[in-house]
Amino acid sequence: MAKIAPFKGLRPRADIVEKVAALPYDVSNKDELNASKWNHFNFNHITRSEVDLPETTHRNSPEVYLKAKDNLERFIKEGILIQDNQECYYIYQLVMNGRSQTGLVCCSSLEDYAEDRIKKHEFTQPDRVLDRANHIKVTGAHTGLVFLACKDVSDMNRTLEDWKTNHQPVYKFASEDQISHTFWVVDNPEIIAQLTTIFEEQVPNTYIADGHHRTASASQVAEEFTQKKGIATADQYYLTCIFPESQVAIMDYNRLVLDMGTISKEAFLEALQQDFEITAVPENTPYRPAKPHEFGMYLDKQWYQLQVKPGSYKDNAVDILDVSILQQNIFSKILGIHDPRTDNRLEFVGGIRGLSYLQERVDSGDMAMAFSCYPVSVGQLFEVADSGSVMPPKSTWFEPKTRDGLVVHLLNHSTKQ
Repeated sequence: MAKIAPFKGLRPRADIVEKVAALPYDVSNKDELNASKWNHFNFNHITRSEVDLPETTHRNSPEVYLKAKDNLERFIKEGILIQDNQECYYIYQLVMNGRSQTGLVCCSSLEDYAEDRIKKHEFTQPDRVLDRANHIKVTGAHTGLVFLACKDVSDMNRTLEDWKTNHQPVYKFASEDQISHTFWVVDNPEIIAQLTTIFEEQVPNTYIADGHHRTASASQVAEEFTQKKGIATADQYYLTCIFPESQVAIMDYNRLVLDMGTISKEAFLEALQQDFEITAVPENTPYRPAKPHEFGMYLDKQWYQLQVKPGSYKDNAVDILDVSILQQNIFSKILGIHDPRTDNRLEFVGGIRGLSYLQERVDSGDMAMAFSCYPVSVGQLFEVADSGSVMPPKSTWFEPKTRDGLVVHLLNHSTKQ
């Protein structure tokens, strides 16, 4: 069963929380990072501390991690971040476009990760794992929330909603992208014990939704610390936000193709008919698939609906996914794009950008064609992870994004075990 623990969170003062909150370290683009450097309070000074160093500085250089440590110490010294004096859980609610999702911020056991009770569905890249591991070791902190999901447990959902209803939040603000963020501190020992027990008795597994590299990094650091100290410590836990399945929204993750290779448009459309029913979209409006095994395709200023023919894919947890069908039956089979991780003819576009963005990229001549996909479901993510399999790259796009900086887990302070 899942093991979680409360911790003494290091948090922003309420009057500046909006200035501190930042997108996860791997989400912000170059322009957003450059803009944040002028905000004295922005948490990018800690998670992306290269913003405070010369542009020629490599983001994985020792200077970057030392600067992150200096900046974290500055935030504490200046009272930008203040540590709670008791171990707490935290409740985090995000609202985007009228849809609300609520999760529990806690420390999750890295023993659970090692023993596959925290399930994964992606490969990790060693250089990215090393980057965050170095960040953790030098700063002595877990600075970013890892987004975990779990199957719904009514006792957990009810406990979180009761606390939200009967207690005032410590933070409530809207970020620049108009997402509402609300944060509660759960400091009642009875409720803390109750939530811990719910996970111990009713949650067999949690699942990494977003944060495979941060989890692997935390696990690597924990192993090193254990070897040095010879005992398990607070470092065996890491910072997570666990959302019940019903609270999680996965958006479509679409594809752009640079060129058609050596095949003509006519030959391409003919080859498609082996595995798909093809229909030109009336009024030529961008086509958003309405159900699994449907795709939209934009080619030569025309939108098409593609319906997968029965028997054209394997019936297992991975191959049945729409992103797998698209890769195997079109990109690899017809266009010769065999490795989506490395082939620069393929570009991935999160659904947050909308279908008009796909059409604009093709009409501009930047890309040759676009494909819109039906989103992977949370249940499919669970099924793939439970099977021990790995999802195709860029299968899931989670929105809204949690913000870094709302709470930090310091490694040199005790966590209940």
